[in-house]
Amino acid sequence: MQERPSRTMSSAEDSERSDREDTQWMLDFKAGDARAFQRLLGKHKKGVFNFCYRMLGERTAAEDAMQEVFLRVVRGSKSWERQAKFSTWLFTIARNHCIDALRKASYRKTASLDQPLADGEERGPTLGDRVSDGDAILPDRGADSQRLQPVLAAAIAALSEEQREVFVMREYAGMPFKEIAEIAGVPENTVKSRMRYALEHLRTHLRKAGIEPEEA
Repeated sequence: MQERPSRTMSSAEDSERSDREDTQWMLDFKAGDARAFQRLLGKHKKGVFNFCYRMLGERTAAEDAMQEVFLRVVRGSKSWERQAKFSTWLFTIARNHCIDALRKASYRKTASLDQPLADGEERGPTLGDRVSDGDAILPDRGADSQRLQPVLAAAIAALSEEQREVFVMREYAGMPFKEIAEIAGVPENTVKSRMRYALEHLRTHLRKAGIEPEEA
């Protein structure tokens, strides 16, 4: 009897396909195609926003951070090389920015959002236009209980910086542990350990609030 392809293999193939798509769009943008950046932005802005929101704990700060992250993508596009996955590079930028913001304990407004994306353009959509388009980016949209959301948000905010970033990248951005390890600059086993402690902390926090979490 022929074995069916494993779900893990299918997931890996999907990830590779997504990586190739990102790479091609980044190469196209690097060559001057502003539409390729719009595709990258549409694909990744929700994940970046959710990461920044959970790291910074404040919506306005997260929106500012997301804009700054994609501005840095624009500025770094000419020197970008496909030595690593685009998503790894993108979330490394997001992580570093959030860590800087947390350490400064203040969130500065980003500038130059009114500049055209493509070199030589004087008109047309800007980065600010595209980041602040009509697509709603709401964390925890799939949560059933409105009571759970603020409790969970408080529990995530109470995690250590290291545990919180691992949990958010894993649960909100859907990243594999290997990629999180590359972004955080630590061994994969350390990432898994931080995730385990984060889950234990969250379960304890939820139980204290009278909510019985599902077993992970």
